[in-house]
Amino acid sequence: MTLYSCCLILLLFTWNAAAYGPNQRAQKKGDIILGGLFPIHFGVAAKDQDLKSRPESVECIRYNFRGFRWLQAMIFAIEEINSSPTLLPNMTLGYRIFDTCNTVSKALEATLSFVAQNKIDSLNLDEFCNCSEHIPSTIAVVGATGSGISTAVANLLGLFYIPQVSYASSSRLLSNKNQFKSFLRTIPNDEHQATAMADIIEYFRWNWVGTIAADDDYGRPGIEKFREEAEERDICIDFSELISQYSDEEEIQQVVEVIQNSTARVIVVFSSGPDLEPLIKEIVRRNITGKIWLASEAWASSSLIAMPEFFRVIGSTIGFALKAGQIPGFREFLQKVHPKKSTNNGFAKEFWEETFNCYLPDGSKNSPASTSFHKGHEEGLGTGNGTAAFRPPCTGDENITSVETPYMDYTHLRISYNVYLAVYSIAHALQDIYTCTPGKGLFTNGSCADIKKVEAWQVLKHLRHLNFTNNMGEQVDFDEFGDLVGNYSIINWHLSPEDGSVVFEEVGHYNVYAKKGERLFINENKILWSGFSKEVPFSNCSRDCLPGTRKGIIEGEPTCCFECVDCPDGEYSDETDASACDKCPEDYWSNENHTSCIPKQIEFLSWTEPFGIALTLFAVLGIFLTSFVLGVFTKFRNTPIVKATNRELSYLLLFSLLCCFSSSLFFIGEPQNWTCRLRQPAFGISFVLCISCILVKTNRVLLVFEAKIPTSLHRKWWGLNLQFLLVFLCTFVQIVICVIWLYTAPPSSYRNHELEDEIIFITCHEGSLMALGFLIGYTCLLAAICFFFAFKSRKLPENFNEAKFITFSMLIFFIVWISFIPAYASTYGKFVSAVEVIAILAASFGLLACIFFNKVYIILFKPSRNTIEEVRCSTAAHAFKVAARATLRRSNVSRKRSNSLGGSTGSTPSSSISSKSNHEDPFPLPASAERQRQQQRGCKQKVSFGSGTVTLSLSFEEPQKNAMANRNAKRRNSLEAQNSDDSLMRHRALLPLQ
Repeated sequence: MTLYSCCLILLLFTWNAAAYGPNQRAQKKGDIILGGLFPIHFGVAAKDQDLKSRPESVECIRYNFRGFRWLQAMIFAIEEINSSPTLLPNMTLGYRIFDTCNTVSKALEATLSFVAQNKIDSLNLDEFCNCSEHIPSTIAVVGATGSGISTAVANLLGLFYIPQVSYASSSRLLSNKNQFKSFLRTIPNDEHQATAMADIIEYFRWNWVGTIAADDDYGRPGIEKFREEAEERDICIDFSELISQYSDEEEIQQVVEVIQNSTARVIVVFSSGPDLEPLIKEIVRRNITGKIWLASEAWASSSLIAMPEFFRVIGSTIGFALKAGQIPGFREFLQKVHPKKSTNNGFAKEFWEETFNCYLPDGSKNSPASTSFHKGHEEGLGTGNGTAAFRPPCTGDENITSVETPYMDYTHLRISYNVYLAVYSIAHALQDIYTCTPGKGLFTNGSCADIKKVEAWQVLKHLRHLNFTNNMGEQVDFDEFGDLVGNYSIINWHLSPEDGSVVFEEVGHYNVYAKKGERLFINENKILWSGFSKEVPFSNCSRDCLPGTRKGIIEGEPTCCFECVDCPDGEYSDETDASACDKCPEDYWSNENHTSCIPKQIEFLSWTEPFGIALTLFAVLGIFLTSFVLGVFTKFRNTPIVKATNRELSYLLLFSLLCCFSSSLFFIGEPQNWTCRLRQPAFGISFVLCISCILVKTNRVLLVFEAKIPTSLHRKWWGLNLQFLLVFLCTFVQIVICVIWLYTAPPSSYRNHELEDEIIFITCHEGSLMALGFLIGYTCLLAAICFFFAFKSRKLPENFNEAKFITFSMLIFFIVWISFIPAYASTYGKFVSAVEVIAILAASFGLLACIFFNKVYIILFKPSRNTIEEVRCSTAAHAFKVAARATLRRSNVSRKRSNSLGGSTGSTPSSSISSKSNHEDPFPLPASAERQRQQQRGCKQKVSFGSGTVTLSLSFEEPQKNAMANRNAKRRNSLEAQNSDDSLMRHRALLPLQ
């Protein structure tokens, strides 16, 4: 009973493993069996399964010549290994190869055959059953092609840890070892390809693209990775569509409408040839040209798409191709194929029929009535083009080299070489098991597997640790994800001038081993756009922004759609499509076009500019005039006018004015630290010295005239030394203010960038505005005191103090400096210094003109008035005026008192002063004669009061000097006796000072 059950199970699994007939597989016995999955057909025929009867297996259609060549590459590699004396000696490799028909269902059906055979071996029925037809377990599978198919196969094989080495599945999802435990591949991961696509788009400065992907595990992950890379490079995607070879016509029409209406000229496609073919045909039908197609390796060299009739639409294709390999002897092997000689290859018969468009009489399945002729190829997934036709019988003598098919296109062996490499990888893993030394193995306690009873999981272990050198001298080892890192060739589709076919011109390469930024190389001279143009097409949402502008975001649009905005002042951009403008350095400003930065204009009150020259000339003029006045006063120092103005103080006053004019020059020119620290103290001390001199001189005379009786004490108190001491004390206060200012907050040169953007104003930072306020405030305080004394002494003899001129000069001083405050606060830059210079010059010229010009005029042009008699006359006149006022004032007081006592009249004051009330001289002299008489005899002054005029006459003739002195004495005695007026004596006492 047990034996019967075991045989029943064996028959069951054997039937399942042999579900395909002999013409549906390539099979050869051996000590170790390798499985193979290849797309001998491109698809299956659509058939409605209504389940009214037993479902039949779907028919594979559209023969794939290139798929058959890949199958031949596996057989060639196995036979080459079996013939090798060094690789697996005394061991024979067999194979079992199935057609996946480029569909998941057929691939899984074949995979179940591998799994079933392994399950039979796991039952260990050899001791019960002597099965002569027993086939060893499949210890590894080479395939499949498409990533979607490999994903399904890997899920099934992974359950039994059967190693799967794919030659064309590049989806990055298959690198997940948690899900696909036994999957390895000899093709690079799509992750590098997606990065390379983004690098190409960035290289050509495109930023507006569309994407199309196959709706499977190859297209979706690939385009997702591309989107990630594109986002990092600011590449925008206008549209993203999914396609499939099984999409209905309406879906294809919608995708084509999107492509036709899009402004993006570059289209990135992650798809296989069969999936892309329906879309390309519709695009060709609508004649949508001008697009640049960026192809993944799965269709970049597919003859299903690379057809001359499609070239006008896809002639600008740039694609990725795997690195081509070399397989010595493979060409001859391909030429030896023949249905009668290839007894182990069940696909050879159909290949012969499809190649020569004939039929072999012994095959009912491929009769003329039922067989269609389809051509195609795919170097990722090739395709064919076919039409149903009746075929003549094959003779068997046809020459394979006389027919051009993708099968014989061995110029660039890419996928074929990957198949060859996959078989050798498994063989080297078996070799490692064969040569394993116990104690140094990969298994527990360093044990080794038995090559005669090797199991699939043991081969998988050795494949993960594989390291060998291939026939091209390259090192082969799988990384931790089961991938081989490889490089890509970049190809451009050209139209051959010889036969009009599409050829793939290599225009660059992508080296994944190089550092970032150096991986991509493109020879632009080899690229033909649309088959003939050398000009790189434009595929951007917006035109490039020129230097001097930046990209501005348009609301509601992708970031690649922008407007060009001029850089603001002070910023620049020196590159095309700048995302932002860069700020110029602090001392620089943008040029007119905002393409670069130029040094900012430096501004200060320069010696060479017209305004600075004008101020300098005025300052020099002030210095010259002051020096001239000082020279005049020095030359005429012994004249009465000079002596009456307090000669020594006048010299000091003129020196201070020289300092005032000179201090204004410190405000002109480029400010330096030393000039900034010198100019304000120089200005402040100079003006205080000037005002102090005027104050002391004016106050001295005023106090003397108002003294009761000038004595030697007054002369001593108001001596020259004390005057200079007071001037020094007033000036010393200003010096103390300046010293404190310079010590606590010294002024310094300052480059001001804030007033105007494009100009640097070099000014003086005053350090402390409070200190500047104290400096000017103290000067104004002294000026106010001086103004007070000048106003009070306005009626004194002008020889002693030109009161009205000093008053006027002080008014000018106040007007200037009161106006200076708002002007100083409201101006900026170099005009701050200009305002202060103008104020200094205006105040200095006011003082110089009001105090000294009148005296210089008298000295130079009216020498007759610069005499001792004129000075004494002026002094005496002032004395008599005061005396007369006092007399009249006392008379009026007495009269009022008499009236209040009963109307008695008071006596009229009598003196030697003749009073004529409202009467004229009966014999007046001519004016010239009168002036001459006054010059000869003395002077006569008229003093007007409210009730009349008093005429004063004084004579200073030298011959009558003694008599005049007597008369003056009598007058003094008379005035003292009658009026008790001490004012006259006070002023007369000043006469000897003249």
